[in-house]
Amino acid sequence: MGINFTNFLSSKSKNKRMLEFQDLDHIDGVSISTISANLYEEPRDDLVMFYFRDGVNYASLYTQSKIISENIRWNLNQKTKKIFSLIINTRNANCFTGKQGYKSLEKIAELISQQLTKKQLEDDDQPKKIKPKEIIFGCTGTIGEIFPEEKIKNNIPELVNKIKYTQNKYIWMKAALGIMTTDTQPKMAMEKCFIGNTEIKIFGVAKGSGMIQPNMATTLAYIFTDADISNDILKKLLKKNISNTFNAISCDSDTSTNDMISIFSTAKSKHPKINNLNDEKLKNFDNSLNKVLLNLAKRVVADGEGASKFITINVQNCKNENDAKKIAFSVANSPLVKTAIAGEDPNWGRIIMAIGKAGVQFNHDKLSIKFGNLNIIQNGKIYNNYNEDEVLDYMKNYSIDISIDILSGSKNFKVYTMDLTKKYIEINADYRS
Repeated sequence: MGINFTNFLSSKSKNKRMLEFQDLDHIDGVSISTISANLYEEPRDDLVMFYFRDGVNYASLYTQSKIISENIRWNLNQKTKKIFSLIINTRNANCFTGKQGYKSLEKIAELISQQLTKKQLEDDDQPKKIKPKEIIFGCTGTIGEIFPEEKIKNNIPELVNKIKYTQNKYIWMKAALGIMTTDTQPKMAMEKCFIGNTEIKIFGVAKGSGMIQPNMATTLAYIFTDADISNDILKKLLKKNISNTFNAISCDSDTSTNDMISIFSTAKSKHPKINNLNDEKLKNFDNSLNKVLLNLAKRVVADGEGASKFITINVQNCKNENDAKKIAFSVANSPLVKTAIAGEDPNWGRIIMAIGKAGVQFNHDKLSIKFGNLNIIQNGKIYNNYNEDEVLDYMKNYSIDISIDILSGSKNFKVYTMDLTKKYIEINADYRS
């Protein structure tokens, strides 16, 4: 399913708001290159490089699936404190490819290290020798197909040659487009914040449309900042901020073998030293990082395969957050709830069903449910002034908010999801054709 810049701009996406993109510009220490390695039948950018000429601190979180792709295995095996490049290919997940898939990454990393070391000699006053272990990979696409080692290797020299040291919105857009598979829209987000009196940039790109219920992150998401933050604090920041962002979304309840989220710190902005996660100077950065992650996570849901509705499930006043999360995901992942919303049918009985199957004990006589601001259930029974015509009208909206009040405690959890349409079935029935 090829996509390029032209057919993206002519997209007939229902969600016009998600076609509005922030102006990601230059961020010191990050360079980008995108090319077509002919991994698809139709020409499109399918190989993306992020190059960090001075190296970066970084942290990653990976899928909790018991089957992982070879690029995840590779990344986990690299113990270096700094990396110099991230390479992402589409069309092929490099999963269930065995020794061939891993050895291909070894050979590609060796070639990239040679090419980037040569570029260092050409461009830098104090050139560094870049090692294969200082390169990590992102792979996305079909599981179980032979990894296209030769196609990728043949295009590495051109990929390195096309590195752009100065970035702009168009180049970031190209990178976001280049990592897409069944996505119909690129996903980009940014925030500016302060550490002390120093302005800091946080940029992010992501891809994801199907096989989405991350158990740590999303299909692929990459965050870049010019702040100077250690690997350890970066890891803690990621773990803290995915709980209500990428760990609060679901398109189809399926967790990928390739899920990966990484954050890269170029240290190009000079600000007061950050000593630990609880450092007061980190608060503004922490909040801004959460905004970038939530923005990207919502874009993944909004671009869910075949989606026609963006749905928010807000479960309130539970005994603990885990109960709230169980109920929210039970409703968000119910095919019956999702198809009812696709059909604009206010069938609240399906929500009652989904709450019940979550396995959470609570007093049903206290349960309340709202669609938007419209009362559906109050104190365990249908609202006295329930008006189905009003609810039918509400269901025509693109954004559907479902509030579920358990009234057994004070803990809440919010999940973002999409509806289930015929288009989802068409996309996934034809995924490999």
